[in-house]
Order: sequence, then C-alpha cells, then structure tokens
Amino acid sequence: MDKMNADGMNGAGEHSRYSSGLDFDLDGDRLREECGVFGIYNHPHAAAVTAIGLHALQHRGQEAAGIVSFDGRRFHSERRLGLVGDAFSDAAVIDRLPGDSAIGHVRYSTTGETLLRNVQPLFAELDAGGFAVGHNGNLTNGLTLRKQLVREGAITQSTTDTEVILHLVARSRKPRFIDRFVDAIQCLEGAYSLVALTNKKLIGARDPLGIRPLVLGTLDGSPILASETCALDIIGARYVRDVENGEVIVIDEDGLQSYKPFPEVPARPCIFEYIYFARPDSVVGGRSVYQVRKTFGKVLAQESPANADVIVPVPDSGVPAAIGFSQHSGIPYELGIIRNHYVGRTFIQPTQSIRDQGVRMKHSANRSVVEGKSIVLVDDSLVRGTTSVKIVQMMRDAGAKEVHFRIASPPITHPDYYGIDTPDRDKLLAATHDLEGMRRYIGADSLAFLTVDGVYRAMGYEGRDPVRPQFTDHCFTGDYPTPLTDRSGAVGAQQLSLLAEAS
Repeated sequence: MDKMNADGMNGAGEHSRYSSGLDFDLDGDRLREECGVFGIYNHPHAAAVTAIGLHALQHRGQEAAGIVSFDGRRFHSERRLGLVGDAFSDAAVIDRLPGDSAIGHVRYSTTGETLLRNVQPLFAELDAGGFAVGHNGNLTNGLTLRKQLVREGAITQSTTDTEVILHLVARSRKPRFIDRFVDAIQCLEGAYSLVALTNKKLIGARDPLGIRPLVLGTLDGSPILASETCALDIIGARYVRDVENGEVIVIDEDGLQSYKPFPEVPARPCIFEYIYFARPDSVVGGRSVYQVRKTFGKVLAQESPANADVIVPVPDSGVPAAIGFSQHSGIPYELGIIRNHYVGRTFIQPTQSIRDQGVRMKHSANRSVVEGKSIVLVDDSLVRGTTSVKIVQMMRDAGAKEVHFRIASPPITHPDYYGIDTPDRDKLLAATHDLEGMRRYIGADSLAFLTVDGVYRAMGYEGRDPVRPQFTDHCFTGDYPTPLTDRSGAVGAQQLSLLAEAS
C-alpha cells in the first residue's frame, strides 16, 4: 500500500474535548457527532469528489479525515488529523490518490484515541486482495470481539472497534468476498453504517435497525454512498434512495446488487439525527431535517408556552426550533446571541481573567434585542448544563428582565453506546436533577423540555398504534434496542462461533 503517515505528525485542528467549561465554548457542552462516510465508484475524479463530499459531512466529525482510492492495480491512502479543508485542499494530496473508485471518512472518536493509526478508512491486505472500510457508529460488542480475536492470535494495529471488521472478514472461509463480508457483519452488535472498497467493488451496509444513516446517490452515472444527502447536494449528485436497515449494497462493473442477510425487523433510526446531528439541509428517512426541527419548536411551544417579548435561538443549534416556536407562539424571533465564526479553538487564554473574557469572543449578547425584555432561549438539547448556566448569565448581564429556557428535545437521562460521545450518567444534568433542580442550576426563570410524546407527534406518529418505539430514543427512555455486550461482560466466543459455523 502507498505511503501512510506516522502517528507523530502535527495534530493541528484536532477536536478538543470538554474540560472545565470555563472558556464558554458552546462545543464543550455538546453531544459529539459520530462520523461521516462517503464512497464513489467508477468516476475519473473519485478522490477529489470524495474530498468535497467529506467537506459537506464535516459536521459529523472534526478530529480527522481520510481517503482510500484504487487505481485498478494499487490502493492509495491519505489520512490526516484535523479538518477536511486542511487535509485535502492541496492538489498534490489529491494527486496521490489516483483511481476511479474511492471511499472517505471524517471522524470524531467514540472508541479509540485520536491517533493517526485510528483514522479511517482502515486498510488491510487479505488473501482476496485489498480491503478498506469506513464506519459510522459504534459496536456494542466490539471490545468483546477484539479481546477474543487477540486471544486467538490476531494482531491489532489500532484501538478502534472498526478494526474488528477487518479481522472478521479475514477469518471467513467463504469463497465469495461478499459472503465473507456478510459473515463478518453478522457477528456485530450495535450501530453501523459502513462503506468498503475492494479491488472490484464498492460496498455499503447498515445495521439491522438502521440506527445510523446511509444514502445512495448517483453522479453522471457513478454510484455514490454517503451518510447524508447534503454530501450529494454539494457535488451535484442525484439522490436515489436510502440504504435500508439491514441491507448490504454491492456495486461493481455488473451494476448494483442488494442483499438482505438479516431477519427483517422494523427500522429504528437514531432520533438524534433529527434533533442535532444531521445538517439542516439534509433529508433523513424521507424527512427534511430543517422542517422536523421547526416542528419540534412548534410542538414545544404548544406543550410549554411562555409569556415573553422575544424568542432567542442558541446559535446555531437552536435556530430551526426557535423559528418554529416563534411562528406558533406569535412571539417575535430575534438574534439575541451573535456567534463569531472566526475564532479558532486554540486561542491562547493564559489567565482566569482572560478565560472569563472568552464569553465575548465566540458568543456575545445582542443587547439591543434583550435589554429590558422577557426572553425565551431555545436550544436543541441540554447535556451537562454548564453552557446553559453561562448563556443565561450572559442574557442577564445584557439586561434581560426574564430568561425562560426551552429545550427542543426531552431530558437526556441515559448515555449512548451507538456512536454518540455522551458523558457518563452521573454527568448528565437530567439524570441527577429534577426539573426544578435543573432550573435552579442554570439560573433560568423557567425551564421546559419537549416531551418524548411530543417528539413522536412532531415526527408524525400521533394516533398510530403503537406510537413508540419507532426510533432509537434510549437517551431519553433508557430503551436500548440492541444488546450491550461490552457493558454486560458477555464472552465474545459466542459471536465468533457464528462465523465458524457459517464457514
């Protein structure tokens, strides 16, 4: 395989994790995005198109980006820490990725450290040829499988659960590659949307519940797989359809084939794609994300109205819901918080007094909007609450008479194990405080959340039987839709025995 970068390279652009919260970085008290995947087959500028597609998916992961291409003889890989624009803006980098097929990945680490050896797509030389894979999601039995594989002699090069897939494919003894791939994913639990590349095929797959999204598109006759439709839009590609839950798509010179290797079960996509993760201009599961978020705000206004003068979104995440809240309530919508998009993450803050001034560096109050007013702050979620404390105080410092907080999702009471980096349960504000306790903690005059039933009404499930569950909503309900093998300590040999039996 062509040259790969060493772990010791400059990590500029690496996505910082939450520490103290003192710098009022709104990103510090957020649920972290998972990852984004992209693949294209039979296009003369495959790597360049992939880089542009990854740029549209940058919101799904900002720690690292990678592309693997195939030129008909050899695989080529470029993987970098940092943002897509930093990693792949140089034409010389794209020139090192020749070929008419490529897959790419943007990463926020949910398993494994932020090291170059964990940056995807991962690649391995198997007896059937080269195999590269990119993964969005998280395997709930990945650690268990890894331990068992290592005990049986496997040598691992990364600390990410995605590497398990490479080993499982290599272990299968089925004659056809696609059957080996199916053998491997049938051992997996949890959430995954996969794009994979061989010397003949582009492969896409979703887990049996379809927790993580994956769509199929086409650009000038070249098939494309991507996490979201916004990646198709940016390159002028046409959306064809969603990859179905439990479906494996194989694209090669003979066209497209669809496999359904799992027992058919109702899909349960992650509700947080609609609440937070997907870009507002994407269409997920046939629904406009922007319109859904506006409807969340509308239903929130119905459930928890407020007597106020102005609706203020928490930028940028709360904007669509705030518009919906305003339109239903008739209360004017105003930009009461202005976000500075040009402040880097690594700005030097050497002393506590300077750190405190960071409030005004990234976000500042629009005093002319909030002074002397009763305001409703609208945001999409509340995690630890540390950011909300500072937002409320910033509004009061700007002269707000009353500050009412409305959250366009239910209280987050349980951690996620499917690719969202959530704090442990004892760090989730809604898991440790009742509603009044949360209100006192953030300092608001009132606090209200969208109810779980309200989420389902907004998604169009009112009156249906059963109303729930239609989505993966465990962060609100504690209803985890798959086994949590790594959490329960079950032995991985049971999953691996399935592979042995199938072979």
